[in-house]
Amino acid sequence: MGTLVDLERRDATAVVTLNRPQARNALSVALLDELSTVLSDVADDGDVRAVVLTGADPAFCAGIDLKELAAGERNLGEGADAVAAIGRLEVPVIGAINGVAVTGGLEVALACDFRIGSEHAAFADTHARVGVLPGWGLTVQLPRVVGLPFAKQMSMTGNYVDAPTALRVGLLTQVVPHDQLLPTALSLADDIASCHAPTQQRILAAYDEIAELVDGPAQEIEDRYHRRWNTELDPEAIGERRRAVTERGRAQRH
Repeated sequence: MGTLVDLERRDATAVVTLNRPQARNALSVALLDELSTVLSDVADDGDVRAVVLTGADPAFCAGIDLKELAAGERNLGEGADAVAAIGRLEVPVIGAINGVAVTGGLEVALACDFRIGSEHAAFADTHARVGVLPGWGLTVQLPRVVGLPFAKQMSMTGNYVDAPTALRVGLLTQVVPHDQLLPTALSLADDIASCHAPTQQRILAAYDEIAELVDGPAQEIEDRYHRRWNTELDPEAIGERRRAVTERGRAQRH
């Protein structure tokens, strides 16, 4: 389906792949629009019992397309609905993290119910280095997953977190060899599909409703900061900082 987001059915599992590898699966407006459509199709398919969300190698997702942002072709708010749609799915979403998940890509990964990674998985929050404020739930979801001190460390430094560290802090539940990532995710999806669906869906809904007691008010705070910051953005300056962040990221991972 489409060229920017692939949808494949594997028995009762929908495999959704961000497919813009030449741009490290950066979240362009077109890709986000297509992701929204794909997720809507998945939500309407009553035979889907689990979703695996991954990226076309070599990256999971490099985040928002900063070239579009620097060129004034978009605003930061675009994409929030697509990311929120991941969390609204009534079946479990497994994030299969095959490479880097950076900033907006980290927010996409955090929207999954849980994440497994290959040894190539790595995470970074570079919002403060690029000069943009989170608006897709990062300040809500990241501390809930890794704890507030480690979340602050990630956001204040912009440093990369490798797969073993991500496993230790809870960003990943499992690390496997790269060529075993999709088979492992599909095996977990099969385990999910073997459970009693009505009970499983209600347990998942209970988890999400309980989380919303804290996440809902917290998201309103993030939204308020995000909206205010959007009025002060300098797209050209973001483009300059983006280049510096890209070079720093390459140096950190090699």
